[in-house]
Amino acid sequence: MTPEIVVIEGDGIGSEVVPAAVEVLEAVGDFEFTEAAAGDAVKAETGEALPQETYDAAASADATLFGAAGETAADVILPLRTAVGSFVNVRPARSYPGVDAVQAETDLVFLRENTEGVYASHEDRLSADLSTLTRVITTSASERLAEFACEFVGDRGIDGFHVVHKANVMRETDGRFRDAVVGVAEANGIEPKEVLMDAFATRICLDPAQFDVVVCPNLAGDVLSDLAAGLVGGLGLLPSANIGPENALFEPVHGTAPDIAGKGVANPSATILSAAMLLDHLGYDDEAAAVEGAVESVLESGPRTADLGGDAGTEAVTRAVVDRLG
Repeated sequence: MTPEIVVIEGDGIGSEVVPAAVEVLEAVGDFEFTEAAAGDAVKAETGEALPQETYDAAASADATLFGAAGETAADVILPLRTAVGSFVNVRPARSYPGVDAVQAETDLVFLRENTEGVYASHEDRLSADLSTLTRVITTSASERLAEFACEFVGDRGIDGFHVVHKANVMRETDGRFRDAVVGVAEANGIEPKEVLMDAFATRICLDPAQFDVVVCPNLAGDVLSDLAAGLVGGLGLLPSANIGPENALFEPVHGTAPDIAGKGVANPSATILSAAMLLDHLGYDDEAAAVEGAVESVLESGPRTADLGGDAGTEAVTRAVVDRLG
């Protein structure tokens, strides 16, 4: 059966980089693409940032490829992650030959809890002077992330992982997260290394090679992976996968980039690499490796977009990747 991939361009440069990734996917396999809408423009037109039909399409497809959303991001991406049952966000951050990186030896993967923390949407305005935010941490979600992490490092022959937290201050919430992750790891014969998240922010800048796989709560994973992007050349190089038990959602880490939207100059690399992760998820291992290799070749020898010091546009970079695929 031909895999069904839901395609949601979203806002801003999403309408430029997502078609680029679809073009690459079409070059390596036979897929059924279903277009769906979400984001600021959709809300302006219909009153809903994420129409029910888009949610349902993502929930029933084999995989979803998403671009970016603007002001309605929280109303789009969080429900979409729920639609695919995502419990972990996988964010690789690595440097590439030919790209001017702050730390050229960076090569790590963030495994970020994807359902709770401060992103559980429990905010309240209690008075004209006071607002509160409830942070949600459960043992079950933390253990589920840890089980995934153990399988992840085991499948790749990696010796353990780091768990990043702030349990010295947030003793109940991050303490629960740390205890759950460490407990599952030790039950699987793994001794994780613990790092406080603020210390991690310093250590990754000074020596990123000491880290391989990093397991962290939701907000910490969001912020720290963006920090890692700065070490390798920018957000235009970071893909991500929101993994559920059977379904998954793939998206670049970057946002809508309104300053360059519509100019045809956006870097499609992160979205194409997200498509490579999608291929891997669907079991197209050889095709995923081929796409990753093609992107790496283009990053090394060009053409490159302006964010990487070049003068090529989105279409030229996409065409170069497709040409590398033969």
